[in-house]
Amino acid sequence: MRHRKAFRRLGVNKGQRKALLKSLATQLAERGEISTTLARAKELKRAFDKLITLGKKSSLHARRLAYRRLNSSKSVIKIFDEYAPKFKNRLGGYTRIYKLANRLGDNSLMAKITLAEYDDYQPEKEDKKELPIKDTEKEKKSS
Repeated sequence: MRHRKAFRRLGVNKGQRKALLKSLATQLAERGEISTTLARAKELKRAFDKLITLGKKSSLHARRLAYRRLNSSKSVIKIFDEYAPKFKNRLGGYTRIYKLANRLGDNSLMAKITLAEYDDYQPEKEDKKELPIKDTEKEKKSS
């Protein structure tokens, strides 16, 4: 059972794992798509979606937090100035993972992670019905 297992360990220690995810996120920001193993792609999706969400805030503090996670000012600029404005109407799911053929050397599951299409998402418009106002609320408004 995987109770309380928050992330994939990827077969490396904590420092190497952080460096790996920084490197993968930087490459994804610069290139727009990369191919890696499936487990790494799934972890990268979690990390990169959080970076795009930071980019939507567009404050100095958010930029500094993003730079701390990327180590590349070029990537931070690209996330904040190019990607985040295009995803402003999207609530999540900024990246897509596509499975590829297994790697020949060790038969590892491979995947391609790309940024989702910008314009294919339209949020569903729900008809909001007004709730009836209680008598006490009417009295407060009238006075």
